[in-house]
Amino acid sequence: MIRKLSILFAGALLGATAMTAFVGPHAGVANAAGSDTYRQLAIFGDVFERVRAQYVDVPDDQKLIETAINGMLTSLDPHSSYMNAKETADMRTETRGEFGGLGIEVTMENELVKVVSPFDGTPADKAGVLAGDLIAEINGEQVRGLTLAEAVEKMKGEIGSSVDLTIIRDGATQPVRLSIQRAEIKVPSVRHTVENDVGYIKLLRFNEQTTSGMEEAIADIKAKIPADKLKGYVLDLRRNPGGLLDEAVSVSDAFLQNGEIVSTRGRNAEETRRYNARSGDDIDGKPVVVLVNGGSASASEIVAGALQDQKRATVVGSRSFGKGSVQTIIPLGANGALRLTTALYYTPSGASIQGRGIVPDIEVDQPLPDDIKAQMGIKPGEDPKFGEASLRGHIKGVQENEEGSGSLDYVPPEAKDDLQMQYAFELLRGTKTNAAFPPKQDSASIAN
Repeated sequence: MIRKLSILFAGALLGATAMTAFVGPHAGVANAAGSDTYRQLAIFGDVFERVRAQYVDVPDDQKLIETAINGMLTSLDPHSSYMNAKETADMRTETRGEFGGLGIEVTMENELVKVVSPFDGTPADKAGVLAGDLIAEINGEQVRGLTLAEAVEKMKGEIGSSVDLTIIRDGATQPVRLSIQRAEIKVPSVRHTVENDVGYIKLLRFNEQTTSGMEEAIADIKAKIPADKLKGYVLDLRRNPGGLLDEAVSVSDAFLQNGEIVSTRGRNAEETRRYNARSGDDIDGKPVVVLVNGGSASASEIVAGALQDQKRATVVGSRSFGKGSVQTIIPLGANGALRLTTALYYTPSGASIQGRGIVPDIEVDQPLPDDIKAQMGIKPGEDPKFGEASLRGHIKGVQENEEGSGSLDYVPPEAKDDLQMQYAFELLRGTKTNAAFPPKQDSASIAN
């Protein structure tokens, strides 16, 4: 049975982004500023000194400067930002997919942290933490009143250090107290299952572990399903917010023999870069169905767009988020880093999904249950969706129109209720047919 969970790993998600590798602080040379620009900077200096000298309370100089820098960057687009030293370190940890922690998958329930499951062989697993345990205290501090992210942050720390947990366990007559030594935890970015004659691969995010994790998943599926019985693969990118551009390229390459995967185009024409597939199809030409929804963003859209344009896969689901920009991380030494939008990316056909999203070959809506609609305050007839096009200050996409981008990102917790996934299985097994599956190469297809 495939589990679908809305969870938070012990680490913050990257968010809807595709990022290039870190570059040096002087990777680009800005045009010289004019005299009027320097006059405006002098005004900023005057305002800063006035605030420091005359504000009713003594302000924090560092906070003032960080806020001013972020104000400048967020006025450009929603994805450019300044990260202080701690935020930069957290971001590096997330992209590596490794950190010092306990190794548990958690969610929030009744203001307590609930253990979904411990990862096999991790400190939490060895210490006897069980699925369903409720964490009430972390190092003697009550969990009530903390957000899930705050509680997770308290459980992370230096490898070799210890954390004390007070656990409420169903059936236990008194709280269980454990002291667990943190170790290096690799956050799984890939899950897979064998669904009789279909291989199912779920990509949770694009970090440094994603390609290797997917390769392991493919190898395991091949080992468990004979080649003559294997109908194909479902690649689930729903609710995947993105991550590293290089990982998106290598994941796409695993399914392609050749041809373009994506191009990135910056401010100047000479900055255009094209990424092409290398020879070799990891799944031996087996059919692929890609699942997307409103939670599929950026790096996810690169993969879906590449496989769709190259006629390698049929995309099923609902319109994706529509974030078609690339952020470069520029280190600022001990002061953190600058996350700056430096390029837009384009699918092999030359299409920009910025503010538009990936439109599925076969649209299959996954309706929200009535109880969730009631919780969200959604009225009958309303069509709630959230995407790049709805973000204030977003970069206007070349092909963006009044339809905008995005759709619901709801995925049911039970596989039997997952209409999009069941549709994909039925396509691969031939119990459902559609002209879009399998995709047909024609004269309008991308040249390989």
